[in-house]
Amino acid sequence: MKRLMLLPPLKAGRFRSAAPARTHELGLWDTVGIIVGIVVGTSIFVTPPLVFQNVGGPWQALALWLVGGGLSLLGAFCYAELATTYPSGGGDYQYLKKAFGPAVGFTFGWAQLCIVLTGSIGAMAYAFAEYGVALWGLERSAAVWLAVVAVAALSAVNLLGVLVGKTAQNLLSAAKLIGLAAIVAAGLLAGPVEQTASLTVGPAGAGGWPLALVFVLYAYGGWNDAAFVSAEVRDARRNLPRSLFLSIGLVTALYLVVNITFLWVLGFEGSRQSVTPAADVLRHVAGPGAASAISVLVMVTALSAINGLILTGSRLLHAWAADHRLFALLKHSRPGVAAPAGAIVAQGAVALLLIVVVGTVTGQETIDRGLGVIGLGPLPWEQYHGGFETLVAAAAPVFWLFFLLAGVSLFVLRARDKDRPRPFAVPCYPLPPLVFCLMCAFMLQASMSYAGGLCLLALVPVTLGLPLYAWSRRLNGQKEAALASQPSA
Repeated sequence: MKRLMLLPPLKAGRFRSAAPARTHELGLWDTVGIIVGIVVGTSIFVTPPLVFQNVGGPWQALALWLVGGGLSLLGAFCYAELATTYPSGGGDYQYLKKAFGPAVGFTFGWAQLCIVLTGSIGAMAYAFAEYGVALWGLERSAAVWLAVVAVAALSAVNLLGVLVGKTAQNLLSAAKLIGLAAIVAAGLLAGPVEQTASLTVGPAGAGGWPLALVFVLYAYGGWNDAAFVSAEVRDARRNLPRSLFLSIGLVTALYLVVNITFLWVLGFEGSRQSVTPAADVLRHVAGPGAASAISVLVMVTALSAINGLILTGSRLLHAWAADHRLFALLKHSRPGVAAPAGAIVAQGAVALLLIVVVGTVTGQETIDRGLGVIGLGPLPWEQYHGGFETLVAAAAPVFWLFFLLAGVSLFVLRARDKDRPRPFAVPCYPLPPLVFCLMCAFMLQASMSYAGGLCLLALVPVTLGLPLYAWSRRLNGQKEAALASQPSA
Protein backbone atom coordinates (compact mmCIF):
# COMPACT_ATOMS: atom_id res chain seq x y z
CA MET A 1 0.00 0.00 0.00
CA LYS A 2 2.96 2.32 0.24
CA ARG A 3 3.48 2.58 -3.51
CA LEU A 4 0.44 4.71 -4.28
CA MET A 5 1.78 6.56 -7.32
CA LEU A 6 1.74 4.25 -10.31
CA LEU A 7 2.11 7.05 -12.85
CA PRO A 8 5.40 8.12 -14.51
CA PRO A 9 7.47 10.28 -12.14
CA LEU A 10 8.26 13.89 -12.88
CA LYS A 11 11.83 13.88 -14.21
CA ALA A 12 13.98 16.92 -14.62
CA GLY A 13 13.76 18.30 -18.12
CA ARG A 14 10.88 16.09 -19.11
CA PHE A 15 8.17 18.55 -18.16
CA ARG A 16 8.07 22.30 -18.30
CA SER A 17 6.01 24.78 -16.32
CA ALA A 18 3.71 26.09 -18.99
CA ALA A 19 0.18 25.84 -20.20
CA PRO A 20 -0.58 22.74 -22.24
CA ALA A 21 -0.79 23.33 -25.95
CA ARG A 22 -4.25 24.62 -26.79
CA THR A 23 -5.09 22.65 -29.91
CA HIS A 24 -8.90 22.84 -29.62
CA GLU A 25 -9.07 19.08 -30.12
CA LEU A 26 -12.56 18.72 -28.68
CA GLY A 27 -15.40 18.89 -31.18
CA LEU A 28 -19.11 19.01 -30.46
CA TRP A 29 -19.58 15.25 -30.17
CA ASP A 30 -16.35 14.82 -28.21
CA THR A 31 -17.76 17.19 -25.59
CA VAL A 32 -21.10 15.40 -25.66
CA GLY A 33 -19.24 12.12 -25.08
CA ILE A 34 -17.44 13.60 -22.07
CA ILE A 35 -20.65 14.92 -20.49
CA VAL A 36 -22.64 11.75 -21.09
CA GLY A 37 -19.72 9.67 -19.83
CA ILE A 38 -19.60 11.59 -16.55
CA VAL A 39 -23.35 11.96 -15.95
CA VAL A 40 -24.48 8.44 -16.84
CA GLY A 41 -22.58 6.70 -14.08
CA THR A 42 -23.45 3.71 -11.97
CA SER A 43 -26.43 5.56 -10.44
CA ILE A 44 -28.70 4.48 -13.31
CA PHE A 45 -28.35 0.90 -12.03
CA VAL A 46 -29.21 1.65 -8.39
CA THR A 47 -31.26 4.87 -8.28
CA PRO A 48 -34.53 3.86 -10.05
CA PRO A 49 -35.74 1.53 -7.25
CA LEU A 50 -35.05 4.27 -4.68
CA VAL A 51 -37.16 6.67 -6.72
CA PHE A 52 -39.98 4.14 -7.15
CA GLN A 53 -40.00 3.43 -3.41
CA ASN A 54 -40.66 7.07 -2.58
CA VAL A 55 -43.48 7.89 -5.03
CA GLY A 56 -47.09 6.78 -5.26
CA GLY A 57 -47.08 5.51 -8.83
CA PRO A 58 -45.09 5.06 -12.05
CA TRP A 59 -46.19 8.35 -13.62
CA GLN A 60 -44.89 10.30 -10.65
CA ALA A 61 -41.52 8.57 -10.98
CA LEU A 62 -41.27 9.30 -14.70
CA ALA A 63 -42.35 12.90 -14.08
CA LEU A 64 -39.52 13.35 -11.56
CA TRP A 65 -36.95 12.06 -14.06
CA LEU A 66 -38.31 14.58 -16.55
CA VAL A 67 -38.21 17.35 -13.92
CA GLY A 68 -34.59 16.44 -13.16
CA GLY A 69 -33.70 16.86 -16.82
CA GLY A 70 -35.55 20.19 -16.95
CA LEU A 71 -33.76 21.55 -13.88
CA SER A 72 -30.42 20.42 -15.32
CA LEU A 73 -31.28 22.24 -18.54
CA LEU A 74 -31.93 25.47 -16.61
CA GLY A 75 -28.51 25.06 -15.00
CA ALA A 76 -26.99 24.43 -18.42
CA PHE A 77 -28.40 27.78 -19.60
CA CYS A 78 -26.48 29.46 -16.78
CA TYR A 79 -23.24 27.64 -17.53
CA ALA A 80 -23.58 28.25 -21.26
CA GLU A 81 -23.71 32.00 -20.62
CA LEU A 82 -20.83 31.94 -18.15
CA ALA A 83 -18.62 29.70 -20.30
CA THR A 84 -19.12 31.72 -23.49
CA THR A 85 -18.79 35.09 -21.74
CA TYR A 86 -15.63 34.03 -19.83
CA PRO A 87 -14.11 31.41 -22.15
CA SER A 88 -10.82 30.76 -20.36
CA GLY A 89 -10.37 27.22 -19.02
CA GLY A 90 -11.25 26.25 -15.48
CA GLY A 91 -15.01 26.71 -15.53
CA ASP A 92 -16.43 27.34 -12.05
CA TYR A 93 -13.04 28.44 -10.73
CA GLN A 94 -12.96 31.40 -13.12
CA TYR A 95 -16.58 32.40 -12.44
CA LEU A 96 -16.24 32.21 -8.65
CA LYS A 97 -12.95 34.10 -8.70
CA LYS A 98 -14.40 36.89 -10.83
CA ALA A 99 -17.64 37.14 -8.88
CA PHE A 100 -16.51 36.67 -5.27
CA GLY A 101 -12.76 37.22 -5.28
CA PRO A 102 -9.62 35.04 -5.39
CA ALA A 103 -10.13 33.56 -1.91
CA VAL A 104 -13.40 31.86 -2.93
CA GLY A 105 -11.87 30.73 -6.22
CA PHE A 106 -8.87 29.26 -4.41
CA THR A 107 -11.06 27.45 -1.89
CA PHE A 108 -13.11 25.93 -4.72
CA GLY A 109 -10.00 24.60 -6.46
CA TRP A 110 -8.52 23.28 -3.23
CA ALA A 111 -11.79 21.52 -2.32
CA GLN A 112 -11.87 19.84 -5.73
CA LEU A 113 -8.29 18.61 -5.32
CA CYS A 114 -8.50 17.36 -1.74
CA ILE A 115 -11.97 15.79 -1.56
CA VAL A 116 -14.70 16.60 -4.12
CA LEU A 117 -13.28 15.77 -7.54
CA THR A 118 -10.78 13.20 -6.32
CA GLY A 119 -13.43 11.64 -4.09
CA SER A 120 -15.74 11.23 -7.10
CA ILE A 121 -12.93 9.54 -9.03
CA GLY A 122 -12.29 7.21 -6.11
CA ALA A 123 -15.99 6.39 -5.72
CA MET A 124 -16.30 5.40 -9.38
CA ALA A 125 -13.08 3.39 -9.11
CA TYR A 126 -14.54 1.41 -6.21
CA ALA A 127 -17.75 0.81 -8.17
CA PHE A 128 -15.61 -0.64 -10.96
CA ALA A 129 -13.61 -2.70 -8.49
CA GLU A 130 -16.55 -4.16 -6.59
CA TYR A 131 -18.17 -5.46 -9.75
CA GLY A 132 -14.79 -6.71 -10.96
CA VAL A 133 -14.32 -8.70 -7.75
CA ALA A 134 -17.74 -10.31 -8.22
CA LEU A 135 -17.22 -10.97 -11.93
CA TRP A 136 -13.80 -12.57 -11.58
CA GLY A 137 -14.42 -14.29 -8.25
CA LEU A 138 -11.59 -12.46 -6.47
CA GLU A 139 -11.05 -11.92 -2.77
CA ARG A 140 -12.74 -8.87 -1.31
CA SER A 141 -9.34 -7.41 -0.45
CA ALA A 142 -8.52 -7.23 -4.17
CA ALA A 143 -11.04 -4.39 -4.65
CA VAL A 144 -8.61 -1.71 -3.50
CA TRP A 145 -6.00 -2.82 -6.04
CA LEU A 146 -8.52 -2.95 -8.89
CA ALA A 147 -9.57 0.59 -7.98
CA VAL A 148 -5.93 1.72 -7.92
CA VAL A 149 -5.24 0.14 -11.31
CA ALA A 150 -8.32 1.78 -12.88
CA VAL A 151 -7.31 5.30 -11.76
CA ALA A 152 -3.61 4.85 -12.54
CA ALA A 153 -4.25 3.37 -16.00
CA LEU A 154 -6.72 6.05 -17.10
CA SER A 155 -4.49 8.80 -15.70
CA ALA A 156 -1.65 7.38 -17.80
CA VAL A 157 -3.92 7.35 -20.86
CA ASN A 158 -4.73 11.03 -20.37
CA LEU A 159 -1.04 11.87 -19.96
CA LEU A 160 -0.64 10.90 -23.61
CA GLY A 161 -2.66 13.93 -24.65
CA VAL A 162 -6.18 15.17 -25.18
CA LEU A 163 -6.50 13.26 -28.46
CA VAL A 164 -5.89 9.93 -26.71
CA GLY A 165 -8.00 10.93 -23.71
CA LYS A 166 -11.00 11.95 -25.81
CA THR A 167 -10.71 8.82 -27.97
CA ALA A 168 -10.84 6.64 -24.86
CA GLN A 169 -13.81 8.67 -23.64
CA ASN A 170 -15.70 8.31 -26.90
CA LEU A 171 -15.15 4.55 -26.98
CA LEU A 172 -16.20 4.04 -23.36
CA SER A 173 -19.26 6.28 -23.69
CA ALA A 174 -20.31 4.54 -26.89
CA ALA A 175 -19.91 1.10 -25.28
CA LYS A 176 -21.99 2.23 -22.31
CA LEU A 177 -24.80 3.58 -24.49
CA ILE A 178 -24.81 0.43 -26.63
CA GLY A 179 -25.06 -1.71 -23.50
CA LEU A 180 -27.95 0.30 -22.09
CA ALA A 181 -29.68 0.27 -25.48
CA ALA A 182 -29.33 -3.51 -25.56
CA ILE A 183 -31.02 -3.81 -22.13
CA VAL A 184 -33.86 -1.56 -23.29
CA ALA A 185 -34.34 -3.43 -26.56
CA ALA A 186 -34.22 -6.84 -24.89
CA GLY A 187 -36.66 -5.81 -22.17
CA LEU A 188 -39.18 -4.17 -24.46
CA LEU A 189 -39.14 -7.11 -26.87
CA ALA A 190 -39.38 -9.75 -24.13
CA GLY A 191 -42.41 -8.20 -22.47
CA PRO A 192 -43.51 -8.23 -18.83
CA VAL A 193 -42.32 -10.84 -16.39
CA GLU A 194 -45.15 -13.09 -15.21
CA GLN A 195 -44.22 -13.00 -11.55
CA THR A 196 -41.77 -11.12 -9.35
CA ALA A 197 -41.33 -13.66 -6.59
CA SER A 198 -37.73 -14.31 -7.65
CA LEU A 199 -36.72 -10.66 -7.40
CA THR A 200 -34.39 -9.53 -4.64
CA VAL A 201 -36.24 -7.32 -2.15
CA GLY A 202 -34.94 -3.92 -1.06
CA PRO A 203 -35.97 -1.66 1.82
CA ALA A 204 -39.11 0.43 1.56
CA GLY A 205 -38.71 4.20 1.60
CA ALA A 206 -40.94 6.77 3.26
CA GLY A 207 -39.33 10.06 2.28
CA GLY A 208 -41.89 10.97 -0.39
CA TRP A 209 -41.24 12.79 -3.64
CA PRO A 210 -38.69 15.28 -2.18
CA LEU A 211 -36.36 12.40 -1.32
CA ALA A 212 -37.04 10.81 -4.71
CA LEU A 213 -36.07 14.11 -6.38
CA VAL A 214 -32.81 14.13 -4.41
CA PHE A 215 -31.94 10.72 -5.89
CA VAL A 216 -32.90 11.91 -9.38
CA LEU A 217 -30.79 15.07 -9.21
CA TYR A 218 -27.78 13.09 -8.00
CA ALA A 219 -28.16 10.89 -11.06
CA TYR A 220 -28.00 13.99 -13.30
CA GLY A 221 -24.88 15.40 -11.61
CA GLY A 222 -21.70 16.13 -13.57
CA TRP A 223 -22.85 17.95 -16.71
CA ASN A 224 -21.26 21.19 -15.48
CA ASP A 225 -17.78 19.66 -15.79
CA ALA A 226 -17.88 20.52 -19.50
CA ALA A 227 -17.04 24.11 -18.52
CA PHE A 228 -13.64 22.92 -17.25
CA VAL A 229 -12.52 22.10 -20.81
CA SER A 230 -14.12 25.11 -22.53
CA ALA A 231 -10.71 26.41 -23.65
CA GLU A 232 -10.12 23.22 -25.67
CA VAL A 233 -13.50 23.06 -27.43
CA ARG A 234 -13.49 24.08 -31.08
CA ASP A 235 -15.72 27.09 -31.73
CA ALA A 236 -16.62 27.02 -28.02
CA ARG A 237 -19.04 29.94 -28.23
CA ARG A 238 -21.22 27.82 -30.48
CA ASN A 239 -20.37 24.24 -29.57
CA LEU A 240 -20.25 24.43 -25.77
CA PRO A 241 -23.90 25.50 -25.33
CA ARG A 242 -24.97 22.99 -27.98
CA SER A 243 -23.05 20.18 -26.28
CA LEU A 244 -24.65 20.98 -22.91
CA PHE A 245 -28.17 21.03 -24.32
CA LEU A 246 -27.68 17.94 -26.51
CA SER A 247 -26.13 15.98 -23.64
CA ILE A 248 -28.83 16.79 -21.13
CA GLY A 249 -31.51 15.99 -23.70
CA LEU A 250 -29.83 12.67 -24.50
CA VAL A 251 -29.38 11.75 -20.83
CA THR A 252 -32.99 12.67 -20.01
CA ALA A 253 -34.31 10.55 -22.87
CA LEU A 254 -32.04 7.67 -21.85
CA TYR A 255 -33.15 7.81 -18.20
CA LEU A 256 -36.81 7.88 -19.20
CA VAL A 257 -36.47 4.95 -21.60
CA VAL A 258 -34.51 2.86 -19.08
CA ASN A 259 -37.11 3.48 -16.37
CA ILE A 260 -39.96 2.71 -18.78
CA THR A 261 -38.21 -0.58 -19.57
CA PHE A 262 -38.00 -1.47 -15.87
CA LEU A 263 -41.69 -0.67 -15.45
CA TRP A 264 -42.68 -2.58 -18.59
CA VAL A 265 -40.81 -5.75 -17.64
CA LEU A 266 -40.96 -5.76 -13.83
CA GLY A 267 -44.06 -3.70 -13.17
CA PHE A 268 -44.25 -0.88 -10.63
CA GLU A 269 -44.16 -3.12 -7.55
CA GLY A 270 -41.42 -5.27 -9.03
CA SER A 271 -39.35 -2.19 -9.87
CA ARG A 272 -39.83 -0.97 -6.30
CA GLN A 273 -38.66 -4.26 -4.83
CA SER A 274 -35.74 -4.96 -7.15
CA VAL A 275 -32.32 -4.02 -5.83
CA THR A 276 -30.78 -4.68 -9.28
CA PRO A 277 -33.49 -3.88 -11.85
CA ALA A 278 -31.20 -4.03 -14.90
CA ALA A 279 -29.95 -7.48 -13.87
CA ASP A 280 -33.52 -8.63 -13.21
CA VAL A 281 -34.58 -7.49 -16.69
CA LEU A 282 -31.72 -9.36 -18.35
CA ARG A 283 -32.29 -12.38 -16.14
CA HIS A 284 -35.88 -12.45 -17.40
CA VAL A 285 -34.66 -12.24 -21.01
CA ALA A 286 -31.50 -14.35 -21.01
CA GLY A 287 -31.51 -16.42 -17.83
CA PRO A 288 -29.20 -16.45 -14.78
CA GLY A 289 -26.03 -15.92 -16.84
CA ALA A 290 -27.07 -12.32 -17.55
CA ALA A 291 -25.52 -11.14 -14.27
CA SER A 292 -22.07 -11.26 -15.86
CA ALA A 293 -23.21 -8.97 -18.69
CA ILE A 294 -24.52 -6.43 -16.19
CA SER A 295 -21.24 -6.54 -14.26
CA VAL A 296 -19.30 -5.79 -17.45
CA LEU A 297 -21.67 -2.93 -18.33
CA VAL A 298 -21.38 -1.37 -14.86
CA MET A 299 -17.59 -1.63 -15.04
CA VAL A 300 -17.51 0.07 -18.45
CA THR A 301 -19.87 2.75 -17.12
CA ALA A 302 -17.58 3.39 -14.15
CA LEU A 303 -14.48 3.58 -16.36
CA SER A 304 -16.21 6.08 -18.63
CA ALA A 305 -17.03 8.29 -15.64
CA ILE A 306 -13.48 8.02 -14.27
CA ASN A 307 -11.92 8.98 -17.59
CA GLY A 308 -14.27 11.93 -18.02
CA LEU A 309 -13.53 13.20 -14.51
CA ILE A 310 -9.77 12.87 -15.04
CA LEU A 311 -9.91 14.67 -18.39
CA THR A 312 -12.05 17.58 -17.22
CA GLY A 313 -10.79 17.85 -13.64
CA SER A 314 -7.16 18.17 -14.67
CA ARG A 315 -8.01 21.22 -16.80
CA LEU A 316 -9.69 22.85 -13.81
CA LEU A 317 -6.70 22.17 -11.56
CA HIS A 318 -4.28 23.46 -14.19
CA ALA A 319 -6.16 26.77 -14.46
CA TRP A 320 -6.31 26.99 -10.67
CA ALA A 321 -2.59 26.30 -10.22
CA ALA A 322 -1.68 28.88 -12.87
CA ASP A 323 -2.72 31.61 -10.42
CA HIS A 324 -0.84 30.22 -7.41
CA ARG A 325 2.94 29.75 -7.22
CA LEU A 326 2.49 27.41 -4.27
CA PHE A 327 1.04 24.81 -6.65
CA ALA A 328 3.39 25.47 -9.55
CA LEU A 329 4.03 21.73 -10.01
CA LEU A 330 0.43 21.30 -11.19
CA LYS A 331 1.20 23.60 -14.13
CA HIS A 332 3.78 21.27 -15.64
CA SER A 333 3.04 19.88 -19.08
CA ARG A 334 4.90 17.74 -21.56
CA PRO A 335 6.29 19.74 -24.51
CA GLY A 336 4.16 19.25 -27.61
CA VAL A 337 1.44 17.30 -25.79
CA ALA A 338 -1.92 18.88 -25.09
CA ALA A 339 -2.24 17.49 -21.59
CA PRO A 340 -1.79 19.21 -18.18
CA ALA A 341 0.53 16.48 -16.93
CA GLY A 342 1.24 17.98 -13.51
CA ALA A 343 -2.46 18.33 -12.73
CA ILE A 344 -3.21 14.80 -13.96
CA VAL A 345 -0.46 13.33 -11.76
CA ALA A 346 -1.49 15.35 -8.68
CA GLN A 347 -5.16 14.55 -9.17
CA GLY A 348 -4.37 10.85 -9.59
CA ALA A 349 -2.09 10.82 -6.55
CA VAL A 350 -4.75 12.31 -4.25
CA ALA A 351 -7.43 9.97 -5.63
CA LEU A 352 -5.17 6.97 -5.02
CA LEU A 353 -4.43 8.18 -1.50
CA LEU A 354 -8.16 8.46 -0.77
CA ILE A 355 -8.77 5.00 -2.25
CA VAL A 356 -6.24 3.41 0.08
CA VAL A 357 -6.98 5.47 3.21
CA VAL A 358 -10.77 5.80 3.05
CA GLY A 359 -11.55 2.59 1.19
CA THR A 360 -9.73 0.08 3.38
CA VAL A 361 -10.33 -1.14 6.92
CA THR A 362 -6.76 -0.27 7.89
CA GLY A 363 -7.18 3.26 6.57
CA GLN A 364 -10.51 3.72 8.30
CA GLU A 365 -9.05 2.54 11.61
CA THR A 366 -6.18 5.01 11.17
CA ILE A 367 -8.64 7.86 10.63
CA ASP A 368 -10.63 6.84 13.70
CA ARG A 369 -7.46 6.73 15.83
CA GLY A 370 -6.54 10.20 14.60
CA LEU A 371 -9.99 11.49 15.54
CA GLY A 372 -9.60 9.89 18.96
CA VAL A 373 -6.37 11.81 19.54
CA ILE A 374 -8.24 15.11 19.18
CA GLY A 375 -11.12 13.92 21.36
CA LEU A 376 -13.63 12.92 18.67
CA GLY A 377 -15.41 9.61 18.25
CA PRO A 378 -15.01 7.21 15.31
CA LEU A 379 -16.84 7.84 12.05
CA PRO A 380 -20.10 5.93 11.38
CA TRP A 381 -18.66 3.97 8.45
CA GLU A 382 -21.34 1.26 8.41
CA GLN A 383 -24.18 3.78 8.58
CA TYR A 384 -23.14 5.03 5.13
CA HIS A 385 -22.55 1.61 3.57
CA GLY A 386 -18.77 1.57 3.84
CA GLY A 387 -15.74 3.73 3.29
CA PHE A 388 -16.23 5.65 0.08
CA GLU A 389 -19.94 6.19 0.51
CA THR A 390 -19.03 7.93 3.77
CA LEU A 391 -16.61 10.23 1.95
CA VAL A 392 -19.13 11.00 -0.80
CA ALA A 393 -21.79 11.84 1.81
CA ALA A 394 -19.34 14.17 3.57
CA ALA A 395 -18.26 15.91 0.35
CA ALA A 396 -21.76 16.40 -1.10
CA PRO A 397 -22.58 19.58 0.88
CA VAL A 398 -19.32 21.16 -0.31
CA PHE A 399 -20.20 20.31 -3.92
CA TRP A 400 -23.71 21.77 -3.70
CA LEU A 401 -22.49 24.89 -1.88
CA PHE A 402 -20.09 25.77 -4.69
CA PHE A 403 -22.70 24.79 -7.30
CA LEU A 404 -25.06 27.29 -5.65
CA LEU A 405 -22.36 29.97 -5.65
CA ALA A 406 -21.76 29.36 -9.36
CA GLY A 407 -25.43 30.06 -10.00
CA VAL A 408 -25.30 33.21 -7.88
CA SER A 409 -22.16 34.31 -9.77
CA LEU A 410 -24.28 34.76 -12.90
CA PHE A 411 -26.34 37.46 -11.15
CA VAL A 412 -23.19 39.12 -9.78
CA LEU A 413 -21.34 39.14 -13.10
CA ARG A 414 -24.40 40.30 -15.05
CA ALA A 415 -24.61 43.33 -12.75
CA ARG A 416 -20.86 43.98 -12.71
CA ASP A 417 -20.04 43.44 -16.39
CA LYS A 418 -23.11 44.99 -17.97
CA ASP A 419 -21.34 45.97 -21.18
CA ARG A 420 -19.49 42.69 -21.73
CA PRO A 421 -20.60 40.82 -24.88
CA ARG A 422 -22.54 37.64 -24.10
CA PRO A 423 -22.47 35.22 -27.06
CA PHE A 424 -25.14 33.18 -25.30
CA ALA A 425 -27.58 34.87 -22.94
CA VAL A 426 -29.87 32.93 -20.62
CA PRO A 427 -33.40 33.11 -22.04
CA CYS A 428 -36.14 34.52 -19.80
CA TYR A 429 -33.53 35.88 -17.37
CA PRO A 430 -33.65 35.94 -14.33
CA LEU A 431 -36.06 33.02 -13.96
CA PRO A 432 -33.78 30.09 -15.03
CA PRO A 433 -30.82 31.02 -12.76
CA LEU A 434 -33.23 31.72 -9.90
CA VAL A 435 -34.81 28.26 -10.22
CA PHE A 436 -31.35 26.71 -10.58
CA CYS A 437 -30.15 28.41 -7.38
CA LEU A 438 -33.26 27.22 -5.53
CA MET A 439 -32.55 23.67 -6.71
CA CYS A 440 -28.96 23.91 -5.45
CA ALA A 441 -30.15 25.27 -2.10
CA PHE A 442 -32.62 22.38 -1.84
CA MET A 443 -29.87 19.87 -2.54
CA LEU A 444 -27.47 21.61 -0.14
CA GLN A 445 -30.01 21.31 2.66
CA ALA A 446 -30.77 17.67 1.76
CA SER A 447 -27.10 16.71 1.60
CA MET A 448 -26.35 18.40 4.94
CA SER A 449 -29.31 16.65 6.55
CA TYR A 450 -28.10 13.29 5.21
CA ALA A 451 -24.45 13.84 6.16
CA GLY A 452 -25.10 15.27 9.62
CA GLY A 453 -21.86 15.38 11.60
CA LEU A 454 -19.97 13.99 8.62
CA CYS A 455 -19.89 17.53 7.22
CA LEU A 456 -16.89 18.07 9.50
CA LEU A 457 -15.02 15.34 7.62
CA ALA A 458 -15.09 17.54 4.52
CA LEU A 459 -14.85 20.92 6.24
CA VAL A 460 -11.57 20.07 7.96
CA PRO A 461 -9.48 19.58 4.78
CA VAL A 462 -11.31 22.41 3.02
CA THR A 463 -10.60 24.77 5.95
CA LEU A 464 -6.93 23.81 5.81
CA GLY A 465 -6.91 25.56 2.45
CA LEU A 466 -7.22 28.97 4.14
CA PRO A 467 -3.62 29.12 5.47
CA LEU A 468 -2.47 27.68 2.14
CA TYR A 469 -4.21 30.56 0.39
CA ALA A 470 -2.46 33.08 2.65
CA TRP A 471 0.88 31.38 1.89
CA SER A 472 0.11 31.40 -1.82
CA ARG A 473 -0.73 35.10 -1.77
CA ARG A 474 2.56 35.85 -0.06
CA LEU A 475 4.50 33.87 -2.66
CA ASN A 476 2.63 35.58 -5.48
CA GLY A 477 3.38 38.97 -3.92
CA GLN A 478 7.08 38.15 -3.65
CA LYS A 479 7.18 37.18 -7.32
CA GLU A 480 5.39 40.36 -8.38
CA ALA A 481 7.77 42.45 -6.27
CA ALA A 482 10.78 40.71 -7.81
CA LEU A 483 9.48 41.35 -11.32
CA ALA A 484 8.73 44.98 -10.50
CA SER A 485 12.26 45.50 -9.20
CA GLN A 486 13.88 44.30 -12.42
CA PRO A 487 15.10 47.09 -14.70
CA SER A 488 13.01 47.51 -17.83
CA ALA A 489 14.64 46.63 -21.13
